[in-house]
Amino acid sequence: MRVRFAPSPTGALHIGGARTALFNWLLARHEGGELLLRIEDTDRERSTPENVQQILDALRWLELDWDEGPIMQTERSERHGEALRALLQAGHAYRCSATAQDVKAYKLAHGADRGFRGEPEPEADGSAAAVRLHVPEEGATVVHDVIRGDTRFEHVHLDDPVIARADGSALYNFAVAIDDLDAGITHVVRGEDHLSNTPKQLLVLEAARAAGFGPRSPLPVYAHLPLLHGPDGKKLSKRHGAASVQELRDAGYLPEAVRNYLALLGWGAGDDQTVLSTEELIERFELERVSRNPARFDETKLRWLNGVWIRELPVEDLTCRVAGFLRAGAHAGAAADARLPRAVQISQEKIHTLADFWPLTGALLDDDPVDDPKARERWLGEEGRGTLHDAREALAALEDFTEAQIGQALEGVLARRAVKPREVYQPLRVAIAGTTVSPGIFESVALLGRAETLRRIDRISESALDSGSEQAD
Repeated sequence: MRVRFAPSPTGALHIGGARTALFNWLLARHEGGELLLRIEDTDRERSTPENVQQILDALRWLELDWDEGPIMQTERSERHGEALRALLQAGHAYRCSATAQDVKAYKLAHGADRGFRGEPEPEADGSAAAVRLHVPEEGATVVHDVIRGDTRFEHVHLDDPVIARADGSALYNFAVAIDDLDAGITHVVRGEDHLSNTPKQLLVLEAARAAGFGPRSPLPVYAHLPLLHGPDGKKLSKRHGAASVQELRDAGYLPEAVRNYLALLGWGAGDDQTVLSTEELIERFELERVSRNPARFDETKLRWLNGVWIRELPVEDLTCRVAGFLRAGAHAGAAADARLPRAVQISQEKIHTLADFWPLTGALLDDDPVDDPKARERWLGEEGRGTLHDAREALAALEDFTEAQIGQALEGVLARRAVKPREVYQPLRVAIAGTTVSPGIFESVALLGRAETLRRIDRISESALDSGSEQAD
């Protein structure tokens, strides 16, 4: 088995393209086959080296390797030219200078649903006209699709497609078909938006075979994946959240969680199991289990699944990933903090993405924690300051500043003041973190240590007193 992933470098690798790459990769690995990476850069205006690099970076982040390539389609222009000359010489293609207006006039004369048939023209200087493929007048091209079944395209409705420009450069459908032929591609797995291209490519393959061009290999097996929709059932777009692999990476998702989630979009493992390792996906993947119905990409579900994967990671592994995420962002210095492993450990049960770590725990690693005025107003009024004072005294008196001792000390404050836990823990949390959000309060205080905890309590207490005095004046 030989499959290929063939993106066009006209932008970042979007989520639908990533799923196509994943399905090809899973199929190749399941069958012990080979995956070829081909960059279809025939769009001269939008294909850029930067976009090629974005695609390669996205595939590497997803940990989807390939066995051959990347092959740039434009580097095969000589081979495309050979194929073009073979079809012209065999009479399966012809030069034609018909314009869009000519095509429109033809259809008005012959019926709007009648495919355009051009008139072959003498080859003057070799570049006077574009090249069209002869489509047989009778019959039909049938696309045998593993997912969708057979789709019949009557030739009477098909235009003679332009397969090369007047300068001899191949157009998309011609180049793709010749590249698949030469590469020995056995299975073409791609989005269903390519279904209308498939009969044109099959016609090119049949014409090449009739002209004696290329290897005499069987026609590829086709499988057109259902489109991706958003949770609202409409075509997936940026309004539904992340639209590209890079955006998922930058949002702190794990590649194995993304692979797990994308695999379940339109494919079923045969049971209700949701969390599947990559090894399990490879073992179970079959094209016959892909649904023909549109699949819904829901970032809320991806976020939940990513949280499951985060909680299954060893702390050492998660720490490395958080450190890498911090280095790539605005908090690079924190990646080298000796307290980071423990900070990650006490955060692991509460975060769903790597990006969640800093908003939850960053204040404990930062010398200048956030300042949430609403939190101060809510929890550091007169009653809150009194509770905070008692908490400080209890913490300052501890012989061992461990989580267990901290817990006992704060529970003693609860008992003495006869209040609910939040009446003690929230003022203390605002004092040490600047906000009401942090990991467990015992773990947070222990991470800060005695000196820093007391310093932050004193600082917020003085600030609250100064604010109260100003209001009184």
